[in-house]
Amino acid sequence: MIRLMLADVRAKARWCYADDSARSLLKVLLTDGTVAMLAYRVMQWARAHGLSPLEWACNKFTVAAGGCIIGRGAEFGPGFVLIHSMGVVINGQVKGGAGIHIEHQVTIGAERRASPRLGDNVFIGAGAKIVGGVVIGSHTRIGANAVVLHDVPDYATAVGIPARVVSRRRPVSPDFPTRLCMNELQEAFEVEHA
Repeated sequence: MIRLMLADVRAKARWCYADDSARSLLKVLLTDGTVAMLAYRVMQWARAHGLSPLEWACNKFTVAAGGCIIGRGAEFGPGFVLIHSMGVVINGQVKGGAGIHIEHQVTIGAERRASPRLGDNVFIGAGAKIVGGVVIGSHTRIGANAVVLHDVPDYATAVGIPARVVSRRRPVSPDFPTRLCMNELQEAFEVEHA
């Protein structure tokens, strides 16, 4: 649990301040959304260890302290970042990989008991909605206020209502570090392919 919390806080520091120095980590601990991220990790740990009262308390704490709702069964890999947590709603059946970055007012919800699955290194813009059993590929961007009702392939950017793919990037080389945040990934891609 501690390792995941550190990975999340470091990812947020890199996103917000372009580094994960001690100073940046301290600043991130005081920013919007960080408390909800940490409470989510404690909630997942409590769920895995059968500590239902703690799991429930953490679930309610994310609402009170972070202004967001994250379902108790939602699973995200390391580097889960709530850039701003206010108004975020995530269904308890959602599964996501590493490096998920979520802006405010995002909904990731079920439709007919089917919930979205997100790959690695996904950015979801403010106000976006991802609904139903869709698959969001790795290294994707979902634009602000997009309503995603269909699958989005790897390395794509989707915008609009309903969302449509407006661009696709080529994958970076296999030896390229995959833990970079979305801005660093794009910059490195442009330099590599200039």
